[in-house]
Amino acid sequence: MKVIVTGDHAGMTIRNAVKELLEEKGIEYEDAGCSCETSVDYPDYALPAAERVASGEFDRGIFICGTGIGMSIAANKVKGIRCALTHDTFSAKMTRKHNDANVLAMGERVVGPGLAREVAEVFLETDFDGGRHANRLGKVDEYENK
Repeated sequence: MKVIVTGDHAGMTIRNAVKELLEEKGIEYEDAGCSCETSVDYPDYALPAAERVASGEFDRGIFICGTGIGMSIAANKVKGIRCALTHDTFSAKMTRKHNDANVLAMGERVVGPGLAREVAEVFLETDFDGGRHANRLGKVDEYENK
């Protein structure tokens, strides 16, 4: 698995916690986020990273900003991205099992580093169930391709 991690100025702490998790798990990743605490525009980081997931260069993405809302809105504008804003392990598990989400968004002002690691771990380790859920995603893809 190959993961792209990105974030704006408001996501530095939990982005570092997620990167530590990836290193511990031996998961290949790239950090495409900003390296400053000065205010930046989240679309400048979310959109290019989402395009790289959609192209297949990366299997999954983990996007972090203050709330995760901006990153998820921007990422979901990219065709082929299913970004879920998730701040708990149950939602992280279900968005993979039922929605085959390929990007996880989290907010540093919402969760701390410990929970962010747990959510990311569940997101990365959970497989898509397929079956009836694949049919539902097919309907979403069909609409997206109009």
